[in-house]
Amino acid sequence: MTGPASMVRIRRSEDLVDVFSLGDVRLRMFDTAVPWRVFRWYRKQRHFSGSYWSATMDAPVGYESRLEYANLLLTDFDPRVEWILSQPFLIEGLDRGTPRKHIPDYLITHTDGSVCVVDVKPAEKLQLPKVRDSLSWSRRVFEAHGWEYRVQSEPDRVLLANVQFLAGYRRRFQFVDAEIAAVIDELRTPMTFGEAARAAAPIAGDPRAARSLVLHLLWTRQLRTDLTHLLNTTTLLEPT
Repeated sequence: MTGPASMVRIRRSEDLVDVFSLGDVRLRMFDTAVPWRVFRWYRKQRHFSGSYWSATMDAPVGYESRLEYANLLLTDFDPRVEWILSQPFLIEGLDRGTPRKHIPDYLITHTDGSVCVVDVKPAEKLQLPKVRDSLSWSRRVFEAHGWEYRVQSEPDRVLLANVQFLAGYRRRFQFVDAEIAAVIDELRTPMTFGEAARAAAPIAGDPRAARSLVLHLLWTRQLRTDLTHLLNTTTLLEPT
């Protein structure tokens, strides 16, 4: 059986869970949802759990592994993404007679209104029969419901390193709106990162603040560059 016969459990609190047929599930039902599991931290735990402050959500979003954290970081950097919920629900159903139960890693929405269910798995595990069959069932179920389904594995190392560095400058409240606007106006032509930082210095007040402003504009995609190469002072930046 596929989507319509599958049941979705959405947690509202520790003691309250709503149950729906997948065919009846709408995005608004997740407005008050909380992650299915509690993210825990304790000595010698097997998984690397944590909470990441998302610029997209202006709030913390949980993760349960370093790989989930890496992909969450890239999701937060994606300008198409406007909403993220970790461990959004538990889904149960039959896969050609085999009972299946699964908690996706993330539910995200895009600026065009589309919805995507995300699972994060190491590439080395994708061909294991148990993992492959579970992900294949998930894909059939969610795509039949009209949602995109995506499996994410290890991202490009250089891209991740650059985005992780830029994430240190993601918080809008740390910057002055007037200075952001003035720097954007100043950087209207392509130039290197070093040139951009020097051009922003009179506006920001000192070289370190200018550098931070330029990095914030890269995070917010108001400047662009090829992030598959490590950022340095000679990196060419272009206005968007």
